[in-house]
Amino acid sequence: MPARMILLLTGMLCLHVAFAQETRYIYLSGTDKDHTVNWDFRCSGGQRSGKWTTIPVPSNWEQQGFGSYNYGHDKVKADEQGFYRYRFTAPANWRERQVNIVFDGVMTDAEVKINGHLAGEIHQGGFYRFRYDISRLLRNGSNLLEVKVSKMSANAGVNRAERNGDFWILGGIYRPVFLEVKPLIHINHVAINATAKGLFTAQVFTSPLPEGYSLSTQVVTMTGQPLQPAVTLPATANHPAAYTLQQQIDHPATWSAEFPNRYLAVVEIKKDNQTIHRISQPFGFRTIEIRPRDGIYVNDTKVILKGVNRHSAWPETGRTLSKDISILDVNLMKDMNMNAVRMSHYPPDEHFLDVCDSLGLFVLDELTGWQAAYDTVVGRKLVKELVERDVNHPSIIAWDNGNEGGFNRALDGDYHLYDPQLRPVLHPWERYGGVDTKHYPNFNYIVNSSLYDQDIYMPTEFMHGLYDGGMGAGLADFWDRMLQHPRCAGGFLWAFGDEGLVRTDKNGIIDTDGNHAPDGIVGPHREKEGSFYTIRQIWSPVHMSLPLINPNTFDGRIPVENRYDYTPLSRCRFTWQLLRFASPGKNNKTDTIASGRITPPGLAPHTKGFLELSLPNGWQDADALYVNVQDSYGRSIITRSWPLQPPSRVVRQFQGTKGRLDVVTDHDTLSVSNGAGTYYFSRTTGQLLHIRTPKGNISLSGGPVLAGISQELKAFSSGTDSSGYFIVARYEGSGFLHVKWTFKPGLPVQLDYSYSIKGATPYSGITFRYPEEKVTGLSWTGEGPYRVWKNRLQGQLFGSWYKAYNNTVTGESWEYPEFKGYHANVYHATFHTKEQAFTFYTGQEGTFLQVFRPQAPAGAANNYTAPAFPDGDIGFLSAIAPIGTKFQDAAQMGPESQENIMLNYTPVKGTIWIDLP
Repeated sequence: MPARMILLLTGMLCLHVAFAQETRYIYLSGTDKDHTVNWDFRCSGGQRSGKWTTIPVPSNWEQQGFGSYNYGHDKVKADEQGFYRYRFTAPANWRERQVNIVFDGVMTDAEVKINGHLAGEIHQGGFYRFRYDISRLLRNGSNLLEVKVSKMSANAGVNRAERNGDFWILGGIYRPVFLEVKPLIHINHVAINATAKGLFTAQVFTSPLPEGYSLSTQVVTMTGQPLQPAVTLPATANHPAAYTLQQQIDHPATWSAEFPNRYLAVVEIKKDNQTIHRISQPFGFRTIEIRPRDGIYVNDTKVILKGVNRHSAWPETGRTLSKDISILDVNLMKDMNMNAVRMSHYPPDEHFLDVCDSLGLFVLDELTGWQAAYDTVVGRKLVKELVERDVNHPSIIAWDNGNEGGFNRALDGDYHLYDPQLRPVLHPWERYGGVDTKHYPNFNYIVNSSLYDQDIYMPTEFMHGLYDGGMGAGLADFWDRMLQHPRCAGGFLWAFGDEGLVRTDKNGIIDTDGNHAPDGIVGPHREKEGSFYTIRQIWSPVHMSLPLINPNTFDGRIPVENRYDYTPLSRCRFTWQLLRFASPGKNNKTDTIASGRITPPGLAPHTKGFLELSLPNGWQDADALYVNVQDSYGRSIITRSWPLQPPSRVVRQFQGTKGRLDVVTDHDTLSVSNGAGTYYFSRTTGQLLHIRTPKGNISLSGGPVLAGISQELKAFSSGTDSSGYFIVARYEGSGFLHVKWTFKPGLPVQLDYSYSIKGATPYSGITFRYPEEKVTGLSWTGEGPYRVWKNRLQGQLFGSWYKAYNNTVTGESWEYPEFKGYHANVYHATFHTKEQAFTFYTGQEGTFLQVFRPQAPAGAANNYTAPAFPDGDIGFLSAIAPIGTKFQDAAQMGPESQENIMLNYTPVKGTIWIDLP
């Protein structure tokens, strides 16, 4: 035979063997929300129903303008059906292969036909991967796929577990559909148990293996470098359901949320030296233990889970997502210093678990069952589908068998049938398996459970977010107390994101179904709310505990605690900056006048020490010190800031001019002009009426009054003393208020005040009136850029900020940061208006600035997340209100969440200046 012909036949043989080695995946649909394929489609009811058209697959049909919407709690259940058709060409040599059709997720019941014949029994359950062997049904050339999808299941248990859930109920083929083409002799799937000590075990499930075949597995790095030689087993005559291959790997790099080291298991079926089928399965070496009356251990290290609950949702596409969204979400969680996520209340796209594996998050994977359970027949099938798909993800450390009473206890033992790692099984919401996962405890529950209970404490839902309440608000008290709990394993916030859908039947509004779904730390498109930054600081693994810096006594040492579970602080990068801020205005210019690195202390996990800063001479003249920390991967995990100057420093720089004051009394009105503007007062109320400058009027009025307290003017006087021209007013009522205005030529007007209040109060301070509709923006120096609550002060940075006016209602519109609310430690603030700008300076640290009153959410069913605000528009306060959660008022959330009480009625004193730029 000619050499050229020999080479050609050899090449053809190599191609055949190569094709036989790997599973081939042929997508009939698109791969994600951004890459779809149009299929023929008809919907039986609701929008655009009754006629054949096309629909992109994967998708939820509601988001494509078909069918009807309903949230799980709704009493009216949409029950339309969707009919899909798609023609595809059978794979080459399909008779010599096993061809499976795989559906990654269909809501809810799916009847699948190939060329008019049923592929198998109807699949029930909307969140699970299922497949049919369709080899016998294929034809040469074109083949017809038909799928009938019923949004309402024929199984009552499926409807109870899924359709009554606290989430949007959608329909359609919403995850990819593909063909899985394998050799006739093949590997079905692999279940791996790889311990932290290097014992590697693979359960390999295959088609029947004839005599003379063998099975092997080899552990390699993610780049393909073998760790040790492969281990091999010959096929046996009785064709076992699974082969177990095992070997000891020396000193593997273990997987954890802090060090997500992974490997590949290369599993092969061979005939002699020819590879018939090969798969490569990523995995990680790690060991999980629940140690009774102690905690959760991963790789022999006790871990504290800082987690959040996540729904799989995107506004435009519902439950049809993409890996890009998975990467976005995991990075946002890591940016908040979270190390765990709970799959509430259903398993996610597999690419989300892939990202958790690669970036490092501990995962609780969950069978659907929101306050109701699947029946045992269907439930057993779905547990098998759940575990077989997800078993090899090292990120998964436990299985959740339903949620909040949705526990079919007959299924508890089924997880271990398919999971050789024997991961723990949890019942979120109840005590089970030695773990108390109680949902929404109040602060006293945590205190008492730490004293008396013996179970491990790990709430799988707590700090229930709603609008701007919960989440970061109250978390500092909860977390400090949880860290003192001897058996605490952490917990999971509710929830990651507002589950808002773009309604195709309501002109594209984003709908969160009233107060059912605006629960997130981030908005529907992942807009960051204020709690994002609070959680980031409280859960920072590098905890800096210096509250203030006194430039006269600071020695350059900052107390620091390593709250990592595995990482020494020597792996982190620390830097400092000295900053100088511009004068009040829109430019917010900030200059870095010096910067440097900090040698990290060699602190082991859960130990304390000090950062040693070497600051240059003259550092005391800077406006602020920033310290930034990056983890071992270069991710910024925390920035802390400290003001270095008192507020009065700016005031000392005021330069007066020679001139005179003009004072005019006209009936009830007293006016004082200082050269920059004329201030008008009512002699009856003692309050400012308005200000006039050469540029026009400034409608600042109605103050100062004592916030929230009814007062009566008892004395009003004016005159001249050594400080200049003064106006004095004294008020009495439930406490007292004393104010003194001082005017000097060419200088900002000075207002000194003192007050006292009897009893508890949500806030205290003085306020003014100003028309909200005239305001265009605010620039200020102080904590920012987000508003704060009494129980959510953490996470902001002292700096120079500007934001344009908005009327954002947190969780119902998503323009952040919100304009209105309380702002912390404000040194000066300029209100930019349609009239003209005016600036306030404060004379004392810790002053809160009230900027109007946030609008109450339209869907609020209680006042827990609509805190008290003074009636005034602009306030200067020494105390502000806390905010509650969806289910609890603030009083149940710990010390920081209580009302304010003035001890011994000691007067509060303050000073502000008003400048007219």
